[in-house]
Amino acid sequence: MYGYGRGFFGLPVVVKNIIMINILMLLAYYAASSVFGIDLNSILGLYFPGSDQFKPLQIVTHMFMHANFWHLFFNMYALYIFGQVLENVWGPKRFFIYYMICGLGAAFVHESVIFIQYHNLMNILNPDQIQLVLDEGTKYLNQGKVFNDQSMQDLQILLNTPTVGASGAIFGVLLAFGVLFPNTQLMLLFPPIPIKAKYFVLAYGAIELYLAFTQPGSNIAHAAHLGGMLFGYIMIRYWRKTTKTLY
Repeated sequence: MYGYGRGFFGLPVVVKNIIMINILMLLAYYAASSVFGIDLNSILGLYFPGSDQFKPLQIVTHMFMHANFWHLFFNMYALYIFGQVLENVWGPKRFFIYYMICGLGAAFVHESVIFIQYHNLMNILNPDQIQLVLDEGTKYLNQGKVFNDQSMQDLQILLNTPTVGASGAIFGVLLAFGVLFPNTQLMLLFPPIPIKAKYFVLAYGAIELYLAFTQPGSNIAHAAHLGGMLFGYIMIRYWRKTTKTLY
């Protein structure tokens, strides 16, 4: 069922191509860094729009960049397991639209949270401190230096840290699988117990919600994960209202 036994080349076209593109981009990231000393994640990763390093194209390109092998592996493994089921059910066009909307929605939610943090920092810092961060923050960070003042440091990192990864879109895929196949039994690795898909998705969402509020400054974009799930849920609800079936 759904071609699990056919391996990678038996995957439906969209899932297969997304995985291939992500793998190629990670290889390009490593090659550019080792051969040319260029950090592709700093070019194609998504910066906050208030940063002078922000480019509109990053809104899309960041979804195909990853920090390292394990970051890529876990995202693509989830896409391999759950994405092929959804694409076989929905068809390539609808799955591709869903995947991209979840990824873009995740970026929107993530950047909205960053905007709130940015706005708060701008109210805390005085004009001279803000100007110093804008003028010297990038150079200092490239040298491995951060400002001693915590608020200046937070603004420095906020403006100069790109977001990369397909996690937002992947969380949307997880949500869709849980909605379409709620009673499918999944086997967890840790602990090794079976769990229904709907409970798995609910648990993941609850954990991400908790972490989004308790660890807003962590390197993991928890708000983006929730954003992917939120926009995925909105898309599914919209399709259910406008079509006779979700397929």
